Amino acid sequence: MSGPSDYQPSNPALQWIERRLPILGLVHSSFVVYPTPRNLNYWWTFGAILSFMLGIQILTGVILAMHYTPHADFAFKSVELIVRDVNYGWLLRNMHAVGASMFFVAVYVHMFRGIYYGSYKEPREVLWILGVIIYLLMMATGFMGYVLPWGQMSFWGATVITNLFSAIPYVGESIVTLLWGGYSVGNPTLNRFFSLHYLLPFLIAGVVVLHVWALHVAGQNNPDGVEPKTEKDTVPFTPHATIKDGFGVACFLLLYAWFIFYMPNYLGDADNYIPANPGVTPPHIVPEWYYLPFYAILRSIPNKLAGVIAMFSAIIILCFLPWLDAAKTRSSKYRPLAKQFFWIFVVVCILLGYLGAQPPEGIYVIAGRVLTVCYFAYFLIVLPLLARIETPRPVPNSISEAILAKSGKAVASIMVALVAAGALFVGTLQDVRAEEGGTKPPGNKWSFAGPFGTYDRGALQRGLKVYKEVCSNCHGLSYIAFRNLAEAGGPGYSVAQAAAFASDYKIKDGPNDQGEMFERPGRPADYFPSPFPNEQAARAANGGAAPPDLSLITKARSYGRGFPMFIIDFFSQYQEQGPDYVAAVLQGFEDKAPEGVTIPEGSYYNKYFSGHAIKMPKPLSDGQVTYDDGSPATVAQYAKDVTTFLMWTAEPHMEARKRLGLQVFVFLIIFAFLMYFTKKKVWADSH
Repeated sequence: MSGPSDYQPSNPALQWIERRLPILGLVHSSFVVYPTPRNLNYWWTFGAILSFMLGIQILTGVILAMHYTPHADFAFKSVELIVRDVNYGWLLRNMHAVGASMFFVAVYVHMFRGIYYGSYKEPREVLWILGVIIYLLMMATGFMGYVLPWGQMSFWGATVITNLFSAIPYVGESIVTLLWGGYSVGNPTLNRFFSLHYLLPFLIAGVVVLHVWALHVAGQNNPDGVEPKTEKDTVPFTPHATIKDGFGVACFLLLYAWFIFYMPNYLGDADNYIPANPGVTPPHIVPEWYYLPFYAILRSIPNKLAGVIAMFSAIIILCFLPWLDAAKTRSSKYRPLAKQFFWIFVVVCILLGYLGAQPPEGIYVIAGRVLTVCYFAYFLIVLPLLARIETPRPVPNSISEAILAKSGKAVASIMVALVAAGALFVGTLQDVRAEEGGTKPPGNKWSFAGPFGTYDRGALQRGLKVYKEVCSNCHGLSYIAFRNLAEAGGPGYSVAQAAAFASDYKIKDGPNDQGEMFERPGRPADYFPSPFPNEQAARAANGGAAPPDLSLITKARSYGRGFPMFIIDFFSQYQEQGPDYVAAVLQGFEDKAPEGVTIPEGSYYNKYFSGHAIKMPKPLSDGQVTYDDGSPATVAQYAKDVTTFLMWTAEPHMEARKRLGLQVFVFLIIFAFLMYFTKKKVWADSH
């Protein structure tokens, strides 16, 4: 249904190309003069948003792949080195990781819009099925990408999800072995997933081309569900739709930038900042938020094979939607009963997402089974039945007739549903991340909190002193080099001071010309040395528990702040649960355990630590470290200072991130206003 093109290039070179490969004419007919229904609302801009996000994901993914090391021993470290040492590596990583979530936000809005307005009905069945195929490919790509950082949740998520294929009779075990490349998740698995994760986005792009092709053959649906009949019903795609899509993309980028620059870890899992450890299983293995409804369906069925079938059927059933809903009226705008059941279906999906993040026990399992029945009933019972019994309201004869009858109720309803979904999903995930068996840490006022937060240089220098004199006896900082102490956004030392600090350490090096290892003074390029030669030595010296590396400790620990704080945290940009937890644990030691609490021999009671029993003895006491600047020599001050320092070791580019974020926000706001007023001018005559 592409518009007729009379495009004739004036340039002789372009004329020569056009006669042999009329690609410019194809673009002109498909994206310039293509007739677009004039009544499309802003929910149709999510198609353009998805195209934009696909481009962003491919571009950032290709650049990240240039620096990533797909090996089980180096993958986790390579990701951290990308963030720390590659120019704007933190930006690339944040754009790619946050982009995955934003991609799914946009695709869910796009899909729900299609269901509400009946965009799957004749003659757009193939268009809809291609969209479902894109969604399946997105889910596979997102899952494999989540495995690549090789953190705890990555490793165990891969183990759990790939194990599902073992439920397939006869060939299940062989499929799992093929996916793993062995008898457990390991280096071959990581290599397979990296290869497929790199390849699938290009396959998605190819199916997107087919999707757009099918769209241009069948034509776009519209909110009223009536086909264009005259030229009055349509407008040229350019500039009308392009400028409207541009405004929608600009608004979406504001949300995208909010997460990239101010809340990059809000949608992630703290456990993924812990290197993968096959010997330690996380308390709760939870997939990313966009898989939660299907995860809930899987867990609601006690039989493994039946659960896997139900989970995949919940997606595949979407392909049959054009035939399950036989109603002649496309848009739910004119179907009162269909509209009500649609919103019930949206609520069911949201609640399934909530249950997917809860422990599979008690009332959660029962509720999951009820909602799973409701999910399938919508497709298999409600829609076929409504097609027979529902009497729709009269549909306009043409788009131009309906153009003046505008209503914001659908928009308002969708916005309420999206806000509720986001609140439930994010709040649920934060509850799951809570440290089990520990008291919630008190909140603190941190200098680095908020959109304009910066590190307190005095606190960083005092925290470094506490680390050197106390923490470094047991804990390493393997991702921090001495040169980092003199870099912008750090403790504020000069290059000479950083070199002098490094020279106080003895670094093992070699072999020399005689083939022997030797010790030398540290250099700025060296990393902080570990206090133990290997993990076994660390365990032997600490009662069987290896002290964790502290480079990422403030991002690898978290707790749930509960309702309504997780909503407030979104708007206030509060992401300091990790520092709160670390500072609380340092101050949470008590000489005696409360009555009824038994602590194993060799452990110490800490009211904030998970399970309360911690192998580390009380590390801080008043007067232990002398501050040169006269700050109080108290446990509370030590804890706050060293936590501030450890926040810097985890986020050394935080200040640069927030500064750039402010500039990007100013640009996007101005750009969005310009696009809006341009859109108003372009559409003025059309209305």
